[in-house]
Amino acid sequence: MPPGPPAPSKPSAEARARLDLRWRLAHLLIAPHRLAFFLGLLVLAASSLWWTLVQAVRATGAAPMEPALPAALVHGALMVFGFFPLFFSGFLFTAGPKWLRVPPWPVRSLLPPWILLALGWLAWLLGAQWHPALALAGTFLAAFGMAWVSGLFWRLLGQSQVEDRVHARLLAAAFAVGTVCVAGLALALALGADRGARRFVLTGLWGLDAMVFVTVAHRMLPFFSLPSDHGAGGDNPWGTLGLLAGAATFEALAVWMEAVVPYGSPWDLGWGLLHGWVECAVGTVLLWRAWGWARRQSLRNRLLRMFFLGFVWLGLAFLLHGASRWLALAGAPQWSLGATHALGMGCFASLMLAMVTRVSAGHSGRAQVADATVWALFGLLQAAVVLRLMAVPAESAAPSLLLLSAVLWVAAVLPWAVRLGSWYGRLRPDGRAG
Repeated sequence: MPPGPPAPSKPSAEARARLDLRWRLAHLLIAPHRLAFFLGLLVLAASSLWWTLVQAVRATGAAPMEPALPAALVHGALMVFGFFPLFFSGFLFTAGPKWLRVPPWPVRSLLPPWILLALGWLAWLLGAQWHPALALAGTFLAAFGMAWVSGLFWRLLGQSQVEDRVHARLLAAAFAVGTVCVAGLALALALGADRGARRFVLTGLWGLDAMVFVTVAHRMLPFFSLPSDHGAGGDNPWGTLGLLAGAATFEALAVWMEAVVPYGSPWDLGWGLLHGWVECAVGTVLLWRAWGWARRQSLRNRLLRMFFLGFVWLGLAFLLHGASRWLALAGAPQWSLGATHALGMGCFASLMLAMVTRVSAGHSGRAQVADATVWALFGLLQAAVVLRLMAVPAESAAPSLLLLSAVLWVAAVLPWAVRLGSWYGRLRPDGRAG
């Protein structure tokens, strides 16, 4: 086999000293992750600030905001579809071509769909507050952007000849599901079907977000793919991926059982008991496996600890979902919100903070570690999750707890967004490409 091209030499100290390290918009087009992550951070910051304002108005009793759409639906759609697909696709179009051994897409080819995604969800946010027509237009823009991104990744997958394409296929399928869900959300809004819109958001929570997180985690993180002496998978690390992907698929399909099973019927009771049992079983297996990993591996590295705690939240979220099914049958349906936030805030946001930090640091010439700043922000995020869960059983104290949780969330994600955003518009300080 002929030798490959020589590795690029490290720039000299003189060349590094001549680098223009000022922030420039054009530098966002140097690499896929720069542009996609930057746009994702913009949507994340706008969504978080808006939701904190909503909670402040509710907690203080100020003049109520009168949104054109239900605030809970607006918030849910933003948290599920607003910024995660931008982070996901930025990672996929950076790492995916290497996994598949195919030429990457030029960043300018990815610019239009990513702009559509960002503009679509910012229009959704503005329109949901002022005029539903603008919000509806935003969802159609976002659906078109999702379809475009999904098609580009499927084309990369079709060009690949590598033997192991399991992870890439799962990710491509997840983006296809996400595209259908965003389009379904737009259609449901056009028809005035708020309940259907909510179902599409919940389907995206599991079929897009959960599927992507567990698939990437299994591919990239050692404690997801290493065999364990107990828990799911046994000595076959693919068993873990089967459990995680299967559970996410089951939950996405289960969202639509509400439309099939008559409410209050014996079938509804049976399905609720079965659904809760499956979720508790999955959560127990995941936590048991996590305990095995913690015993076998060192978690002294802060970044690895962040990934690990995100996975622990996943197990807890399944347990809470299972318990909430049974409590709903007993007349206490509010606990399902706690389970959903354990998944979205606890698991997904923790993994987001860890994964985006790791990729951003590595591709900007910085050490792939969680320094004191990142670790402190991660701690604020965990506190925000705990307060959000505490608000579920609270009554008179719930508005204050929700506001405090939202404030801590903003205190965690906003400095993180500003810090990383400052990296994406600058050249690498070591003078290398990326």
